[in-house]
Amino acid sequence: MKLLLVRHGETDWNLAHRYQSYSDVPLNQNGILQAQYLAKRLSKENVGIIYSSDLSRATETAKYIAKEYEPVLVVECDSHWRELSFGKWEGLNHGEIQAQWHTEVDAWYADPVNVSPPSGETMLQMSKRVQSALNELKSKHKDETVLIVSHGGTIQILLCMLLGVELRRYGQFHVKQASLTILNLYEDAVILDLFNDVSHLKNS
Repeated sequence: MKLLLVRHGETDWNLAHRYQSYSDVPLNQNGILQAQYLAKRLSKENVGIIYSSDLSRATETAKYIAKEYEPVLVVECDSHWRELSFGKWEGLNHGEIQAQWHTEVDAWYADPVNVSPPSGETMLQMSKRVQSALNELKSKHKDETVLIVSHGGTIQILLCMLLGVELRRYGQFHVKQASLTILNLYEDAVILDLFNDVSHLKNS
């Protein structure tokens, strides 16, 4: 299976560096432009189906991509592809979180795999839901090209899982908005063909 991983376009919360997970923040004007440039880039790929997080910043990005194909591609929305849940930190920036939850922030940074933000989700919990979604893709779309529109943290965790990297090292993968990453999945190996490509945004 050829797997294309796309991070959604920019939102106002991205610009403000606010923790953004389950809040349904739409693309801003620049995010829409990014999605359109990305869609043109992906029109060259032989995509069979698009899966997307069910949050609007991802589904909007996916719909711009889907419209580039004739007939228009189906977009399957699935909450398994959502970002990590930040719980009570949702909508806050790092300074605001650090001021109110200094001890909790230190604990989370020390062990994000097993420690969650208050009322949020651990990376281990997130990896299990992502693995469940990935297993379903593998069973349904063997030897096909599948595109997933998701979120930065989700793609980072998925890359760790597929490439055999410890989950705690997820931060070593920096995934930009409206970027494209391509992997080929085989029975006994995974090959990373392209990572974090944003060359299609050079005019944005």
